[in-house]
Amino acid sequence: MSEPTGRWRQLALLATAELLGMSVWFAATAVAPSLAVNLALGPAQVGWLTSAVQLGFVVGTLLAAILNLADIIPALRYFAGAALVAAAANAALLLAGSFPAALATRVLTGVALAGVYPPAMKMAATWFRRGRGVAIGTIVGALTAGKALPYLLEGLGTVPLAPAVLIPSAAAILAGALILFGYRDGPLPFPARPFSWGLIGAVLREPGVRRATGGYLGHMWELYAFWAWVPAFLAAAGGRPGEPASAGLWPFAVVAIGALGAVWGGSVADRIGRLAVVRRALMVSGICCLCSPILFVAPRPLLLAVLLLWGVAVIADSAQFSAMVTEFAPAHAVGTALTLQTSLGFLLSIVTIQAVPAVAGLLGWRWAMLGLALGPAIGLLLVGRGARPLPSGAARGR
Repeated sequence: MSEPTGRWRQLALLATAELLGMSVWFAATAVAPSLAVNLALGPAQVGWLTSAVQLGFVVGTLLAAILNLADIIPALRYFAGAALVAAAANAALLLAGSFPAALATRVLTGVALAGVYPPAMKMAATWFRRGRGVAIGTIVGALTAGKALPYLLEGLGTVPLAPAVLIPSAAAILAGALILFGYRDGPLPFPARPFSWGLIGAVLREPGVRRATGGYLGHMWELYAFWAWVPAFLAAAGGRPGEPASAGLWPFAVVAIGALGAVWGGSVADRIGRLAVVRRALMVSGICCLCSPILFVAPRPLLLAVLLLWGVAVIADSAQFSAMVTEFAPAHAVGTALTLQTSLGFLLSIVTIQAVPAVAGLLGWRWAMLGLALGPAIGLLLVGRGARPLPSGAARGR
């Protein structure tokens, strides 16, 4: 069967909207030093500003999974509405006069973003029968670049607090408008289904879904803690005598380069299989974790080069875990399956986001990233060594 015409144009529009919409994720993290001064925050409270988005995302995705929102609400309306709510919640951070108020705005931002990321993967899949790996990889790449945007603004060093928060909010509004007025679902839709309490059970009964989700959890143990704390790690590593103490634009570069990793992972996975890609990515990022104490005291060019490699590897497998789920899950439950997978992964990521600065406080930043290696190691064990599994019967029939 021929592939749908116009699919690359729709993917480009969807990826642009995803980049813009996800730019609010790290808005508070990037301006954490200014917020810490304005609200008299301690290190643990600063960490919770990042974890709160993760927590809100978990709440949003769990509600969406339980209520089957991704499978009963048209994806176009779901994405656009969620992006607008995320923009408003992020902008409300400027009105927060206390830590609890700031925390509430970040939680609400995360809840809203649950309607931006998982639906976008499902939307991309409606346009691609072949090449689905690169399509979803492109969406994850756009997400990665979008999350790096606040680090770009902060790295410029001259952007005041208000614009650093409002620019991502404006980007999220534009994302909603792009989807609302420019996007349409492809000719390979997943069938809609009325609400059912048993949909999660149907998803979890699929061995392929369980396997892909287990590997994804190992990946998520590492990913967001690395993204959240690489600025602090870099700044501490750069504080040695004769070297600059500022991380500058390097955190943006380390996170943003992951967009290339996500697209590369998708294009390669469509040729050699998804498991081959995820095994390689988990292995490389795990080795980077293990080498982080050595890198901390290495010459700065070597440190930066390995961090860029780490930034590529840490996200290269993410889209493939999601693509596996779209292939293994029952066709009528793909949205719920993706939402459940991401919900569990983001819930786990809260643990390491809080643990990394705690380890840094006890042992120093040199050792703070070492424990992240546990995630790739467990992920490698869970995905196994076999060849690429066949999709479920429901997915094979699509």
